[in-house]
Amino acid sequence: MGGLTVRQIEQKAQEIRSDIIRMLEKAGSGHAAGPLGMADLMAALFFDILKIRPDEPDWDERDIFIMSNGHCAPVLYAAMAAKGFFEKGELDTLRKFESRLQGHPERVVLPGIETTSGPLGSGLSQAAGVAYSLQYLDRDPQRFVYCTMGDGELNEGNIWEAAMFASKYKLGQLIGFIDRNNIQISGNTEEVMPLENLRDKWESFGWHVQQIDGHNVESIIEAASMARAITNRPSVIIAHTIPGKGVDFMEYDYRWHGMVPDQNQAKEALQKLQSLDGRMEAGRV
Repeated sequence: MGGLTVRQIEQKAQEIRSDIIRMLEKAGSGHAAGPLGMADLMAALFFDILKIRPDEPDWDERDIFIMSNGHCAPVLYAAMAAKGFFEKGELDTLRKFESRLQGHPERVVLPGIETTSGPLGSGLSQAAGVAYSLQYLDRDPQRFVYCTMGDGELNEGNIWEAAMFASKYKLGQLIGFIDRNNIQISGNTEEVMPLENLRDKWESFGWHVQQIDGHNVESIIEAASMARAITNRPSVIIAHTIPGKGVDFMEYDYRWHGMVPDQNQAKEALQKLQSLDGRMEAGRV
């Protein structure tokens, strides 16, 4: 839908990662691992999958995007800026007093943000409500609702209440993405609260399930296309990702869930991201 090639979307993801590092270093607080791991997914969403207009954020025919894992806001803001919802210079205001870019997305403040997110687990309920409205009240089959969730967030009971609701009403216009990076703030997800076989779990709730490499842009786009073709039940795409992707000293380390780089670490991280982008350009990764 965005007209970019897969390679161009991959480059957007790297741009988003670099912006995340700069934002967090300036802010001095926030979350690093999750946003870096979600960059490919967000680039695919904003530059191909979502039907949106940055210059007309309330366009009546737009798709709806809801970030349930709101602490990953830096990747959302970076993607929105890259898409043209606001000037990239505003990214420097992350978490600053009176900034539009707070630690969790705030609906009324920033055009293009559909719902305010903060308490984990609430986003899927919001998304299911919107999807119900589109399907049964507006009767508009051309619009879809996309919702990202963290895997640690699945500890929240209201996620599964929403899953039951969406299945009962066969919300075919609802598509969820789970950032399956296997970490949360206090450790590995399977040690903190085992999620076990997520495919079987979601299928038992009546959802259509796909599992993909969350860093493969082509797979992300294809999975979303498949999900849109499923009309008799909601869909969820389990995207396996690497927390801290692209910055080797952050990758797989749960401690970076809620930490940010200092000036020296940010400099090193940006160098590593530039090096990774060069290897991608040369076709070596």
